[in-house]
This record gives sequence, C-alpha cells and structure tokens, in this order.
Amino acid sequence: MAKKEEKELTIEEKLKALYELQQVDSKIDELRILAGELPQEVKDMGDEVEGLKTRLQNIENAIKECEMQISDHRVRMENANASIARYKEQQDNVRNNREYDNLNKEIEYQQLDIELSQKKIRNYTTEMTTKQEEKAKTIADIEERTFDLNQKRTELDSILQETKAETEALVIRSAELEKHIDDRLLTAFKRIRKNAHNGLAVVKVERDSCGGCHAKVPAQRQLDIRQRKKIIVCEFCGRILVDPEIDETNKKKK
Repeated sequence: MAKKEEKELTIEEKLKALYELQQVDSKIDELRILAGELPQEVKDMGDEVEGLKTRLQNIENAIKECEMQISDHRVRMENANASIARYKEQQDNVRNNREYDNLNKEIEYQQLDIELSQKKIRNYTTEMTTKQEEKAKTIADIEERTFDLNQKRTELDSILQETKAETEALVIRSAELEKHIDDRLLTAFKRIRKNAHNGLAVVKVERDSCGGCHAKVPAQRQLDIRQRKKIIVCEFCGRILVDPEIDETNKKKK
C-alpha cells in the first residue's frame, strides 16, 4: 500500500530522512549486538566457574585418595612391625639354623615392606601438599571469578533493561521515519543494508571517498552530492552517498 503524504518530499528532504533513518537503525544494530554479546559473555564466565568447581572436586578426591593411601600404608607398617616382633619371638624358640634363617628372611621382607610403605607415605604426603596448594588456589579462583560473574550478571540485567527501553524508542522512531520515505526508495535502502556487512546503506563522503567502501568519489559527483538534487550511489558498493554537512542540516532542522 502506498504511503499517504501531505506533499511530495524534495530530494534533499528524502536524503535527510534516509540519513537519519540510517543513524537510528545503526544505533539499533549496536544495541542488539551488545545485548547479544553480553549473555554469551555471562554464559562463558558461568561455564568457567563450573569448570573450576569440577576441578576443585577432582582435587579434593585426589587429596582423599592420598589420605587413604597414607592411612593404608601406616596400617601396613603396623602389621609389619607386629610380624617382626612375632618372628623375633619365634627365633628364641627355633630348633635349628634353617628355621632361624627362614624367620630372619621373613623379618627382612617385613622390613623392606616397611621401607616401601615409608617411601609411599612420603610420596603421597608430597602429592597431598601439592594438591592442597592447588585446592587453595582453585578456591581463590572460584571466589574471584564468581565475584566477576555476579558483577557481570548485574551489569547485564541493567544493560538489558536500559537497551530494551532505548531500543523500543528507536524502533518507534525508525518506523516514523520510514513513513516519510517512498516505498521504492525504502526498499532499496533495506536491500543495501541487508547486503552491507556493517548495515550501512547511507554513508557520507569523507576525504573525497565513499564512507562505506572508501572508493574515490570524482569531484563532479561530489558537487552533485552537495547540491542534493538527486539520489547518488557509490559506483563500487552501491551505497547511497550524502555530503558531510548533512549532519549539521539535520541538527538545525531539529
């Protein structure tokens, strides 16, 4: 359905409306990108905290395993010492050298087992000390990252509320501006925006170049653009070109 206008807009008025529409839509893009990035950032931070908690659980399990091994080897040493005492007592009642030597070998075996257990206890004690240090660092990391996460969540909630209100206001303004642009020009504007990687369909000529693709704009075309008597597009990227002073004229109009 064609838009009902009280009067036909001049080319200059259309250019000003297009440029303002571009500014509004670009701001909407920025807010939506921001709203899209923050939840992912919070999710990544949350995943990091969960990963640290899993690591902490694994460390605590490793510490418990060390404690169990140390306890087991201490029991083993007690049993070996009890066996040595028993074998020494039996040596006092042997009937021949062979029995004495056999008991002596058992004593030596138990002593070796005690030495092995002592070595194992030292190793597990060293490992447990290392794991305790890792645990302390991991707990500190969890506390720090959880603090950061809570701050980021608060920031996200605040920004989402702010951007929601601002975005809604900008969407309304965008719709109002679209009403003042004829269907064919608006369709072209939206098509260019869709195809442009940065969503820019209307750009200013800056330093004698297109503000979108930075291609050189001939002097005669720049003159035509400044006169605002026709819609001129970049020969290379197809974006609608406006003169640098259009900002000032829009401000004066407001």
